[in-house]
Amino acid sequence: MPDHAPVLTDRAGRRYPVDRPRWRGDDGSPLMVEPLPGITRREIDTGVNSQWRYRAALPLPEAEPVTLGEGRTPLLEREWAGLRVAVKPESTNPTGSFKDRGVSVMISALRHQGVTRLLEDSSGNGGSSVAAYSAAAGIGATIIAPATTSASKIVQSRLHGARVELVPGSRQEVADEAVRRADALFYASHNWHPLFLQGTKLIAYEIWEDLGFTAPSAVLVPAGAGSLVLGCALGFAELRGAGEIDRVPRVLVSQPERCAPLARALAAGAEAVEAADWPRTLAEGTAIARPVRDREVLRAIRDSGGAATAVPEEELLPAVRELAAGGLFVEPTSAQVLPALRRFRAAGVVGPEDTVVTVLTGSGLKAASVLSGLLDGRED
Repeated sequence: MPDHAPVLTDRAGRRYPVDRPRWRGDDGSPLMVEPLPGITRREIDTGVNSQWRYRAALPLPEAEPVTLGEGRTPLLEREWAGLRVAVKPESTNPTGSFKDRGVSVMISALRHQGVTRLLEDSSGNGGSSVAAYSAAAGIGATIIAPATTSASKIVQSRLHGARVELVPGSRQEVADEAVRRADALFYASHNWHPLFLQGTKLIAYEIWEDLGFTAPSAVLVPAGAGSLVLGCALGFAELRGAGEIDRVPRVLVSQPERCAPLARALAAGAEAVEAADWPRTLAEGTAIARPVRDREVLRAIRDSGGAATAVPEEELLPAVRELAAGGLFVEPTSAQVLPALRRFRAAGVVGPEDTVVTVLTGSGLKAASVLSGLLDGRED
């Protein structure tokens, strides 16, 4: 277990106790857990067949886990873009996406802190995950989502017992509405809550163990709010601090061209994203116009020596079809990493000498209504 009491910090450097429910700092900025020392392979609880085998790497070690068996997703070898890559399909998590990693830890902390009712905003995957884990924890959940959210994602949340409200407007407008309601109901946003990132970081520990306790040279992830970017950055930094790896992998990021604020800011050398209106994209899980942690995400990409690319909309559904032809059924948000990898290869960002891990974030079952057009030959 960590040998010091973990604390939260905001962008102004204020410190807050980690054991009290709080979702942002007094200055309105997002919170982060102060850097933790990480764990060694000897501290893995090999008797636990879930991501909680890395429990010693988490703050609040006394919190009883709310778990549905998340983590321990496979690592598959594939040849994409002329490269041998390792593919991690997060669709095998309990609710069908990587969000279960962060939500399991966040809900465990909130139940331990005495939270009995919460509010979440989501375009689908985060909401269905919060609904499931809240149900397992005995916590009442209210989910607000864009009216355009895939029906299958909404059904899942409602069947878990959550109250779901569909709100007109963009994904960003829904997030803004949630913040306005946060005074009336505890806001357990997976994009804001610092303990969500603590769960997401465990994917780095899992990749490290999957690869025989080594780090890849690069990790490719789709990014909206950037929680996977920060999770990988946090987890691999801890492993390096613990002396388990010599270097952290480069974090490579894919965003849809119709909503690519992080890629645009990175190309411009900016420290934060600029406000902009973006058209609707099929990659709805990454349609975040103003990521809450934009500064931290951009810094993490740069510090790792990573890069970002924007994928044209017309390449999304063909990528879904191509992956499905190889047995991997994913939503467009996930499929964008395939054309992104080709772009990184063509630009010389990655090559045959690299060990690349590519994360597929969510199941195609979450976007069945959109993907049914592929069966009719429609790709528009």
